[in-house]
Amino acid sequence: MILATAFLAASIALHPVASFPLGSNPLAITRSVHSGAPFNVAGEHGAILGEQDGHFEAWIWPVKVLSQFQIYAEMSDHQVPIDVNALAATIEVAPGRTSITYSHAAFTIRQHMVAFRNPGSNEGAAVFFEIASVRPLRLTFRFMPEIIRMWPAANFGPPSADWKPEGYYVLHTDNPEISAAIGIPRAQPGPIPSNQEKPRAYPLEFQLSFDPKKDSKLFFPLLMTVGSGDSGKRLQELNERLPGLVMQTQHYYDRFWDDRTTAETPDLLFNQALKWAEIAIDQGRVNFHGEEGLVAGYCESGDSARPGYGWFFGRDALWSSYALNSFGDFAVARNAIKFLIKRQRDDGKIMHEFSQTADLVDWKSLPYLYAAADSTPLFVMAMEDYVNASGDISFLQEQWNAVKKAYSFTRSHVGPNGIYTNTEGTGWVESWPPGMPYQEIYLASLDQQSSDSMARLAAIMHEDSLSRNAAETARRIRTKLESEFYVKETGFYAFSRDEAGRLDKTATIYPSVAWWNGRLFLPGAGPMLTRWASSEFSTDWGVRDVSIHSSIYDPISYHQGSVWPLFTGWVALAEYRAGRALAGYQHLMQNADLTWAQDPGAVTELLSGAFFQPLGRSSTHQVWSSAMVLIPALRGLFGLEWDAFKKTLRIAPHLPAEWDEARLHNVRVGSSRFDLIYRREGGRLIVREQGGELGNVCLAAGGETPKGCQRQLSFPLPGVEVALPHGLPLPGAFTGQLKAVDEQSSENRTTMTLEAPAASTYELTLRVNRSGVRVLGGELSGNRLHLQFPSGEGYQRLVLTFEW
Repeated sequence: MILATAFLAASIALHPVASFPLGSNPLAITRSVHSGAPFNVAGEHGAILGEQDGHFEAWIWPVKVLSQFQIYAEMSDHQVPIDVNALAATIEVAPGRTSITYSHAAFTIRQHMVAFRNPGSNEGAAVFFEIASVRPLRLTFRFMPEIIRMWPAANFGPPSADWKPEGYYVLHTDNPEISAAIGIPRAQPGPIPSNQEKPRAYPLEFQLSFDPKKDSKLFFPLLMTVGSGDSGKRLQELNERLPGLVMQTQHYYDRFWDDRTTAETPDLLFNQALKWAEIAIDQGRVNFHGEEGLVAGYCESGDSARPGYGWFFGRDALWSSYALNSFGDFAVARNAIKFLIKRQRDDGKIMHEFSQTADLVDWKSLPYLYAAADSTPLFVMAMEDYVNASGDISFLQEQWNAVKKAYSFTRSHVGPNGIYTNTEGTGWVESWPPGMPYQEIYLASLDQQSSDSMARLAAIMHEDSLSRNAAETARRIRTKLESEFYVKETGFYAFSRDEAGRLDKTATIYPSVAWWNGRLFLPGAGPMLTRWASSEFSTDWGVRDVSIHSSIYDPISYHQGSVWPLFTGWVALAEYRAGRALAGYQHLMQNADLTWAQDPGAVTELLSGAFFQPLGRSSTHQVWSSAMVLIPALRGLFGLEWDAFKKTLRIAPHLPAEWDEARLHNVRVGSSRFDLIYRREGGRLIVREQGGELGNVCLAAGGETPKGCQRQLSFPLPGVEVALPHGLPLPGAFTGQLKAVDEQSSENRTTMTLEAPAASTYELTLRVNRSGVRVLGGELSGNRLHLQFPSGEGYQRLVLTFEW
């Protein structure tokens, strides 16, 4: 019996891992640690969420295993304990791994964190430590044991801990089905409070002795598993598989762009921002009992059971699906749509949110599952966009009944004017100071575009009567948008209308979604577009949703004046499609530059409308925020519009003035994949298809009828183009950068209206595409344009007129 017990202990003993090459990734972001700044490492089955000084919490979905992870060191012949987290010096964020380096004169510790890609069901994430020292060390790893299931599942109080001599803790709750095991090979336990002590939550410790002569070529992993059964065996399996899982994850990201769209332009940070946006969306993929869905975002949960918005949302997934379709990740887009269809209500309504623990509670009795009205029309729109890009008619056929049910739901809940109402859930705002709106311009615009999408999908499915009726509905709503929401005296579209037809004339950015699919444009919107681009709405880090002149403006509210990258993306795409490429570029680049602003590689959820600072409630890695880097870039700047059913790619490009050429790799139209080369030649922009099979996909200029099957397009360039700088201000700054508020071009003239702080001066680069260019409003010297803004208070405007 003694021999059998000894053999069992030896068979499940944990062990350090021989060091292995971690590789490098050219996309890696390496920077000095910013105190209090966040990081996240997220994957299908788990996440490490924390701050850049190395404190973190660990999740094995949907359970928070531990939190408040800290490291202390004692060095031989140096009896003063050392707070290792205070020594955090650099953070390196790569697609497959995040590493924090702690630097001391006598030792260096690197904390490597990985959320595994394509693992087994119990392998979510791990941390492993690489240690170098001139003297022996005794390291103490301290953390709070948690075993907290994600909101809103019931929990069972602080877990109790048992130490196993094989080198790990088992954490128990009052529910025998919920336990966890946490181990560090060769570590010893710290003090464990006895049952006689006053009940309270105590931290646990691992104490590890490190001998630099023997241990310098070893990694010491922090291993975590959740579930019932033999926890020791699961830890040992993870211990053995760790090198393979890390390398498998690294390989996944090394090959990530083999078949996804990337950009090669003169702006290297822009190129990287698009890649990081694709990674950030991919990290929103979460496995739920064998299904794959898109969660909304992540941040450290702190004292709560909510890791940001780390559960599934309908409208978040649908807005983000446009980015997935844009860069050719059709499988993830399809899975996200399927996830929503599985939870479609019998009457056709599409879900709003679904927690990772929804199956552990009576989720349908809570007010979340179908809380929003917009997911349902968005679903029809997103299905059309998926079919347009992928050409996957079989998926449309398979899910056609779900599409028709969704469309039927919107048509069954309309007001007397035939427009979908907010009575079936919130449109956009979840609260609104004057009271919840009856019909929002946001939701009405989606209703029109959803009807338009339904007409096109029904035509593909040869349901001609449905197609005609949906097209007529779209036409009627288009007319109603102008007649019932347009405020003629201001040239702005009202936020909403009540049942009596009274307008809430609050100036917002919500009408911008009318430009989303490229087929609905709001008439008379010029003054509105100008105001969106001005300092009234536009900060230096994005677009406020409400005018600063509104009585309800509150720059730190959720819906009445804060800056959401989501809104900035909506506005940027609207500006590109409305012929205001300078403003579109400025707003696109604000989103792109946010990639490096807070949580490296991700774009935050929302920021203050007054100062450059994310709100404390913001999810630091918000999936649709990253999507709003890609969508205006690929559909606005590069001007792509897919029609895989007709094997056609339409292009309406808007390259920045300082780019001579650009290339898109792996553009996907259906099953075809090719490159697009954009190059200025004389006074024209030439776009060429390269690498695709002849005749598989034809190019067409946006808005024009295709003339045969073309593989090259030629676009006339305007007489002059102005290069506008971009870059975020310092944290805490208020708005003070140049704004391009209007631009109009004709055959021999271009007029631009710019806005900047009073008495400021600028030197801009000008690209001259015609001879004999003259300028009014500025001084032209070669290709340099000198601007002097008028004196006065606040922002002042300057009108530039170029003639040739």
